[in-house]
Amino acid sequence: MSQDHPPLAVLVKGWPRLSETFIAQELVALEEAGQAFEIWSLRHPTDVKRHPLHDRLQAKVRYLPEYLYQEPDRVWAARAAAQALPGYAEAYRIWRADLARDRSRNRIRRFGQACVLAAEMPDEVLGLYAHFLHTPSSVARYAAIMRGLPWSFSAHAKDIWTSPDWEISEKLSSQHHGAAFGATCTGFGARHLQQMSDDASRIDLIYHGLDLARFPEPPARAWRTPSDPLKLMSVGRLVEKKGFDRLIAALALLPQDLEWHWTHIGGGGLNDLLQDMAEDAGVAQRITWRGACDQPEVIEAMRASDLFVLPSRIAKDGDRDGLPNVLMEAASQLLPILSTPVSAIPEFIDSGTHGLLSKDDPQDLAEAILSLARTPKMAQGMAEAALLRLRRDFGMDPGIAQLVARLDAMLQGS
Repeated sequence: MSQDHPPLAVLVKGWPRLSETFIAQELVALEEAGQAFEIWSLRHPTDVKRHPLHDRLQAKVRYLPEYLYQEPDRVWAARAAAQALPGYAEAYRIWRADLARDRSRNRIRRFGQACVLAAEMPDEVLGLYAHFLHTPSSVARYAAIMRGLPWSFSAHAKDIWTSPDWEISEKLSSQHHGAAFGATCTGFGARHLQQMSDDASRIDLIYHGLDLARFPEPPARAWRTPSDPLKLMSVGRLVEKKGFDRLIAALALLPQDLEWHWTHIGGGGLNDLLQDMAEDAGVAQRITWRGACDQPEVIEAMRASDLFVLPSRIAKDGDRDGLPNVLMEAASQLLPILSTPVSAIPEFIDSGTHGLLSKDDPQDLAEAILSLARTPKMAQGMAEAALLRLRRDFGMDPGIAQLVARLDAMLQGS
C-alpha cells in the first residue's frame, strides 16, 4: 500500500479544533501505532490557536466543500463522477429517504460532500472512519455506499442524544448499510447504542483515556487552608449543556466571608449572555474570562487553581456531555473536582471518593463549593484518589489497541 494513498479515510467535522483534543489525541496515537490514514474535514478551522498535539500529526488533511455553493465546479464534477460509481443509485435512494424525513439544507450539503468524497478518495482507500455519529457519519455512509466500502464511527455526546432515533437505528443496521462497527467513549452511551443496534456486538466501549506522557507530573501543591482565598476554574464551551449559568448563580450565593475568584477558559455562543448574568449577579469583578486557550495554557491554569468546576447538565434539546476529557486533565494535575452526575461522569468520579458530584441547581452547587472550601483536607484526599484512578483505569493505550484491531479487521474485510 502506497504511503501516499493510505487505506483509511478519517472524517471529522473540522480540523484542527481546540475543543476536540480527544480526537487529536486519538488520531496521533493511531498514527503512532502504525495506522495509515488521511483526514477529510467537513469544515475549515476557525480557531486562531492550535494545540501542540495538532502539530504532531503527520497525516494529510483534505477539506471538503464547507458550503456547496462556494465550490460549484468541484461539486458538479464530483457529482458526475459519483454517478458513474456502482453504488451511487443506492446511496441516492437512501439519501432521498433521509431527506423526506429531514428536509434541511444540511441534509443536502451532506450528500454533496459525500459525492466529492466518493469521487476524490484515492482508489487505495478500503474503509472510512467518522468522528461523530451525526453529520460526519452521514457523509461517510453515503460515500461508502457509492464506493462499495465499509464505514465505521466514533460517537461521543451530542451526536448520540440529539440525533433522531430513526437515523441512529439505520446507521446501526446491516439492512440499511450501517456501520461495520461503532466506538463510543462512555458506558452510558454504549448501552444506549447497543440497544438501538441490530447487533450489539458491533458497538464498543472505548474510553478516550488520557495520554499521560503529554502532561507534566502534578505539581507539589501547597494545599490551601480553610481561610485562604479559593481559586476556582472551569474549561468548557459556553453552551447550555456545560451549566455555567447555574455556576454563576451559585457563586452569587457564596457567603461574603469566603474570598474567591473564578477563571473560565473556552469560547462559545453564550459568552455575552453569561457575562451579563455575572454583572447582574454582582460577581463580575471576581471572574476572569480567558476565552479559547491552547493546552499548555490550560494546564498552567490548572496547576495554579484550587478547584475545578464543571456543572454539566442536560440541555433542552437533549444534548449533554459524555465523559469530558477536561475532568481527567484536572485529575492529572492533582486538582480537586466538582461536577455533576450527568451521563458518564460518574464512570470516572465516585462522589465523595474522587471528587464531589452535585445537583446542577445553584443552591446545591454553592453548598458543594463551600464544603470543599472549608475542608481542604477532604478536597486533597479526593484529588489524590482521582489521580490514582486516572493512572490505573483511564490510560489511553488499551483503547487505542482495541480501536486499531477494529479498524484493521474492517480494512481486511473480516
